[in-house]
Amino acid sequence: MKCPFCGHLDTQVVETRVSEEADFIRRRRKCGHCEKRFTTYERPEVSFPAVVKKDGRRVDYMPAKLRGSFSLALRKRPVSTEKVDAAIERIEEKLLNLGDREIPANKIGEMVMRELKKLDKVAYVRFASVYRSFEDVEDFKTFVEGVGKR
Repeated sequence: MKCPFCGHLDTQVVETRVSEEADFIRRRRKCGHCEKRFTTYERPEVSFPAVVKKDGRRVDYMPAKLRGSFSLALRKRPVSTEKVDAAIERIEEKLLNLGDREIPANKIGEMVMRELKKLDKVAYVRFASVYRSFEDVEDFKTFVEGVGKR
């Protein structure tokens, strides 16, 4: 690594420590030329896939949007924050494990529906009623009857 003081490339690691939360590594380095010391930090770089909207636009994945969908569907429902956090974590883990650079928005919507179905049937139906854009009452009725049978 290049020394920030003199620009020399000959630096060595003197000390390495893992943070208390184990989410980054701190390294103390010493320049072999000017002998000054400096600190570097290593953090994992995590990049979610871009979200491809219905109209073809590509937008960055926004965790706040995912959380907002859950909050809206689960409004006034008896589901703990811990369970919601776990569901969101499972979805984000799946997104990262896919290894794709892009993902259609409807795939994320389907993941949300699966998680909501496990958490709360009412929230599941709420989300589906908006997400699936039912054309008429019969479509909605058929969907709700299907949920009740499972």
